[in-house]
Amino acid sequence: MKSTNKRVLLDTNIIIDLLAKREPFDEDARKLFSYADKGKVVLYTSALSIANVNFVLQRQKNPADARQILRKLKLLIKTLCLDEKIINLALNDDVFKDFEDTLQYYSALENKIEIIVTRNIRDFDKSKLPVMTAGQLNEIIV
Repeated sequence: MKSTNKRVLLDTNIIIDLLAKREPFDEDARKLFSYADKGKVVLYTSALSIANVNFVLQRQKNPADARQILRKLKLLIKTLCLDEKIINLALNDDVFKDFEDTLQYYSALENKIEIIVTRNIRDFDKSKLPVMTAGQLNEIIV
């Protein structure tokens, strides 16, 4: 992937891998965020992911610390809105098994995202967009 600024949607698990330092996955997530910091990719996530990450962080840290971590995260990642159209598309989709993954998928489609990055590729096996792990994307970023 020689062009820069690919629009990449991060699934919740990638963000949690980074912030909760879940080994061995945190290394690939950290590298991907480093590429974003250098302008090689543009990272996005859905508003749902931000809420889910906050929930996980608050189980490990106090609410003020969790919010501070999310503020720092927002320096490198853009948040996509969940609107009526995306929710309706997800509610009426019978292809994806997991509702949260369906919301992520339609958030990506509606916002012209080029790649979905997740640790659970099989959850997106019906995707019309390329889906890969953080490690796989890191290998092709030049």
